[in-house]
Amino acid sequence: MNDLIKKQLNEAQSHMDKAIERCDNELSKIRAGKAMPSMLDGIFVDYYGNPTPIAQVGTINTPDARTLIIQPWEKNILANIEKAIQESNLGLNPQNDGNIIRLNIPPLTEERRKDLVKKLKSESENGRVIIRNIRKEANEKIKKLKSDGISEDEIKIGEAEVQKLTDSYIVKVDKLSEAKEKDIMTV
Repeated sequence: MNDLIKKQLNEAQSHMDKAIERCDNELSKIRAGKAMPSMLDGIFVDYYGNPTPIAQVGTINTPDARTLIIQPWEKNILANIEKAIQESNLGLNPQNDGNIIRLNIPPLTEERRKDLVKKLKSESENGRVIIRNIRKEANEKIKKLKSDGISEDEIKIGEAEVQKLTDSYIVKVDKLSEAKEKDIMTV
């Protein structure tokens, strides 16, 4: 196989790796009824006028499967953390005892589980679309290599390799999605 085609394949693979990472990240934000510090990843606290990730202003622990405890490094930002959690639309009610913030994660209802599965399927489809777009871009770049004197046969081989790569990454998205759906539907 031509070096220019190999370069395009490597580039496509690198982009697909990033797409899988992004998809995994998005899926991990969908809570499955278990307390996980990553649930708070998208929450920013007003820390001396700067929006700061909650994990950078204190420690987040999970003493049990249904509780998160946030221990801020400075007591004076407890109210800011509490406010940020309430505004985050996670449906969590922070309990501030003056030293720590405790978050009790309610068990999921059947209806909420189904909503989460819908959201999961939507995020998974986004991951597949991103991967298919990467395939499209890689194929376009490979076709443009014809002007560099690369034969039609080599271009076809390159496109077939891109398709194999795409198929394998779509399977990875499906596996991430299945695992997360099983996690959500487990009572």
